[in-house]
Amino acid sequence: MRVNVQVLLLFSVFVVATCGLVYELVAGTLASYLLGDSVTQFSTIIGVYLFSMGIGSYLSRYFNRNLIAWFIQVEVLVALVGGFSSTLLFLLFDRVTSFQIVLYMLVSLTGILVGLEIPLIMRILEDRFEFKELVSKVFTFDYIGALLASVIFPLLLVPHLGLLRTSFFFGLLNAGVALWLCFYFSKENRWIYFLRTSCAISIVALVAGFVLSDRILAFTESLSYADKIIYSVQSPYQKIVLTKNDREFRLFLNGNLQFSSSDEYRYHEALVHPGLNSVQNPRKVLVLGGGDGLAVREILRYPSIEKVVLVDLDQAVTKLFSSHEVLKNLNQQALLSKKVQVINTDAFQWLKNNQEQFDFVVIDFPDPANYAIGKLYSNTFYKVLREAITPGGAAVIQATSPFVAPNAYWCVVNTLASCGFTTLPYHAHVPSFGDWGFVLASPQQKFQVNGQFLAQLRYLDKPTFEQMQVFPKDMPARQTEINKLNNQALVRYFEDEWASYLN
Repeated sequence: MRVNVQVLLLFSVFVVATCGLVYELVAGTLASYLLGDSVTQFSTIIGVYLFSMGIGSYLSRYFNRNLIAWFIQVEVLVALVGGFSSTLLFLLFDRVTSFQIVLYMLVSLTGILVGLEIPLIMRILEDRFEFKELVSKVFTFDYIGALLASVIFPLLLVPHLGLLRTSFFFGLLNAGVALWLCFYFSKENRWIYFLRTSCAISIVALVAGFVLSDRILAFTESLSYADKIIYSVQSPYQKIVLTKNDREFRLFLNGNLQFSSSDEYRYHEALVHPGLNSVQNPRKVLVLGGGDGLAVREILRYPSIEKVVLVDLDQAVTKLFSSHEVLKNLNQQALLSKKVQVINTDAFQWLKNNQEQFDFVVIDFPDPANYAIGKLYSNTFYKVLREAITPGGAAVIQATSPFVAPNAYWCVVNTLASCGFTTLPYHAHVPSFGDWGFVLASPQQKFQVNGQFLAQLRYLDKPTFEQMQVFPKDMPARQTEINKLNNQALVRYFEDEWASYLN
């Protein structure tokens, strides 16, 4: 009997630790999806969560009687708060004046409740173990639970359950432990009927949330997107949403618009054709990012092209654009071409290990909204890129809006120049985005764009490209810091300028 009680309570410690860290990871992931800058979001959430746990641990000193009953009640509260946390955050995003206040209040409440649990269970166990053994066993199970949560969260939970189901599932674990303790200690507890009822109600609510997660998510997404959602999936890296209206399809990654089918041709013609026209007889092309295949579609218009290597981190994106009928039509089945090799891996690591040179490189990464992406615009990355370009070759980089974020745009230009590239900045008007910037870069000291563009292009021709190279008086070139791995100046520029513009 004694061994069984010990095992049961130590297992409770394991569940508490695992669930607590999962709730913290869910909050951090959601914050990075919805607010951007994953480093800042995770850092502040971890800090607030740990501080709140400290408050909970301090408050545990005021619980002196009926410790099992109090522990069960706290478990039920953690189950409900943690289990419904992601749903509440999705529902309240863009519905409240300050989403951050709601986010940190929820994180704080979860942290306080989790902080209460460990001291309570240690006091429950203090009569069953010597102090030294008690501390070692409790913290051993606590750390094992934390390790398990940190490993399975990115590898299993997010890609297979999604954030909503993950929250509900671990809420059920908390509630299940509470119910188990209710039955085990039923004779020692005067509040047993109240506790069993609260456990049962919480389990029913959490099961309902788990079962209805898809509907809940569809409803919350419908509040965030103006058009009908026809595809939605959570990949290990991002939330992918495709919407449709009478005029266009739109792709969103983590809530950020990537393209509209009504005007994406402007962006992709501007991205690809000036650079390819600067290279004589291009045969091998590398595309970094661009998992939608739209840049590849433009590249394959050139008969001289023999090989295109596409490196994109997210297999869910390349799979979607290789299989969805509407999207295959949009990219003209470019990703299914025998000339195209698709590689799903980190572009930085792939490029460092690459031994091949390419006549032209298209860099179509998302905007540098966080440090994970900012490294792909750093001088370290561009120095590696230079080695992958043939002596007569070139590269093009999408570089955000030179009108909205001029410091960010010219930071990309200046960083490329610092790595020995000859640069040609230009910009284009894309209705869905406004004025958008690109940078052509070549290891040659001099290079020239052939003004004779393909006749079948819908947007780009020689007069248009000449105009694209002109920056008006309110968009002049400027000096900036060089974007380095150890300063990430570009991310700071980007965040400050876009935040100022949107607010």
